Amino acid sequence: MRGRRSIRSYSDAPLTLAEVSQLLWAAQGITNDRGFRTAPSAGALYPLEVYVVAGKVEGLPAGIYKYRPREHELWRVDLGDKRRELSGAALGQEPVADGAIDIVFAAVYGRTAVKYGERATRYVHIEVGHAAQNVFLQAGALDLGAAVIGAFFDEEVE
Repeated sequence: MRGRRSIRSYSDAPLTLAEVSQLLWAAQGITNDRGFRTAPSAGALYPLEVYVVAGKVEGLPAGIYKYRPREHELWRVDLGDKRRELSGAALGQEPVADGAIDIVFAAVYGRTAVKYGERATRYVHIEVGHAAQNVFLQAGALDLGAAVIGAFFDEEVE
């Protein structure tokens, strides 16, 4: 915990698929046979959707992938290295283009709103904070750099 820092410059070495797998499991992995995950979720409704924008991963073609926690697998959304485009949507922040991957959190607020109404927004924000911190801590344990980028033009990312 003492060593947790935002790192914004990265080596040119690719990540292994095992490293990507561990980072994604830390974010939203299933932890028991009831489907509970590594990050708490109000009502266990799990509104988060986790995507990987992959550029340099051994054995994984560059592209956008959706993480499927139940299967612990990646589902291909689009092929091609999209990190530079994502960087543009992030106000030109170079770390978005320079990292081997970008992990993107999206949320389906309605999943939580069905039960919690207007409090859903708060609960989803708490949940994504837990998931992002889990990724940070796992990255540190793997001796990988990570940074949270929150400045995006939403329309360009969608």
